[in-house]
Amino acid sequence: MLLTGYTLEIFRSKCNAGARTLHCFAHLHDDVGAALPYLNTVLGGFAYTKEPPSLTLKTSGKLITIHPRKIAVNALQDEEQAEKVVAWLQREINSAWDNRADIEPSEQGARQPSLLEILKLLPQTNCRECGQPTCMVFAVRVIEGAKDHTNCPALQGEKREALAAYLSQFRFE
Repeated sequence: MLLTGYTLEIFRSKCNAGARTLHCFAHLHDDVGAALPYLNTVLGGFAYTKEPPSLTLKTSGKLITIHPRKIAVNALQDEEQAEKVVAWLQREINSAWDNRADIEPSEQGARQPSLLEILKLLPQTNCRECGQPTCMVFAVRVIEGAKDHTNCPALQGEKREALAAYLSQFRFE
């Protein structure tokens, strides 16, 4: 077992006092840096950084970043959910480490969609019907995985189908 435990630090965003979600840091009792390339292969990381080592995942509307001695998780409903997510990560880290002989380690992140390609397919009216101030902001939210082709009411027909087809090349959760 590589990761024997952690201490949770749960907090609300300091820059957005009205936020309804929580964030957490899990301060790890052990250094898991050597497991990150294996975990990246197993979980299909969104972004991998070699120096300093970190792995970012997108899952269930959350961004999770794993560093050698700390895990950061955003958009949590409550402390119970924080504990469940971090306990799941502990199991995944230990499983990847225990099975590393059978896993091809990867230091590559997932391919990302192009902001310009997404913008080309959007109506570029800045109508705000999607809840974003501009089509550019909407496109960024698409890249983040928070929005998709169904969230732009002004996008119809062939353009909507083209954006859906383009986005299907990339892994979004």
